[in-house]
Amino acid sequence: MNNHIKQLAEQAGLGQERWNTTEQFNSFLARFSELIICECINQLNKPEYAINHPEDLSDYNRGWVNGRLLGIEHIEQHFRVKE
Repeated sequence: MNNHIKQLAEQAGLGQERWNTTEQFNSFLARFSELIICECINQLNKPEYAINHPEDLSDYNRGWVNGRLLGIEHIEQHFRVKE
């Protein structure tokens, strides 16, 4: 498992190892999933300058940025998360 994924799993509560109830385990899964989705969105948001200053870009690169922003929007809507 990738180290970054391990860190996200620990942040979500993996270190507890035992969950006393199904509800606690489901809570871990929900938090872990949310962290991974947010991390994916964060990766799509880079580089921030290009996204925040599209007027400095060529038409091609402006389309590229718009595609990334549309991807972020679709991920947020599909998984119902907002960073």
